[in-house]
Amino acid sequence: MPRIPYLPADLADPAELVAAIRRRRGGDLLKLDRMLLYSPEFAAGWNALLGAVRTRLRLDARLRELAICAVARLNGAAYEFEQHAPEFLAAGGTQQQLDALDDVDAASRDEARFDARERAVLGLTRGMTRDVRPAQPEFAAAAAQFPRQELVELVGVVASYNMVSRFLVALGVHSELDEIGETDRTDAAGQAG
Repeated sequence: MPRIPYLPADLADPAELVAAIRRRRGGDLLKLDRMLLYSPEFAAGWNALLGAVRTRLRLDARLRELAICAVARLNGAAYEFEQHAPEFLAAGGTQQQLDALDDVDAASRDEARFDARERAVLGLTRGMTRDVRPAQPEFAAAAAQFPRQELVELVGVVASYNMVSRFLVALGVHSELDEIGETDRTDAAGQAG
């Protein structure tokens, strides 16, 4: 249950912002959006930043989604993983790789499932997520695999999705598949979680 109730799925205002978010999402407002829209200014900035991160970087989509899924696992952000696992698969990742992310430490050393670039992504992601400042070997491994623009973009993806996961976990945003009666539970209790 979310810690504060989601705004309605049919939210219409602020009209321009809601329309922009719906366009980026293919027509729907996700639960994440319905939480963000409590602060329209924050939601507008979020939509612009994450829209760029998801669609306008040079970094390979499979590697971007691998980093996002690893952040989600490291931070216990099930919602984030649920949203991005299909994107990782669609970009060419495998179910075996997703399964290996249950232990990101082991996955970052797994030469059977992950190539050198993928292991570098996982090592940098682990270091940034756990320690903020990745260890020099983790950073050096990523720097050896990526040109500077893509390295900066990878660091930005990891940083951005740590922000996303922390927002989701702190506010209790959960599965899009779990739609049963949130507003009913909220109304009955007088407040959400």
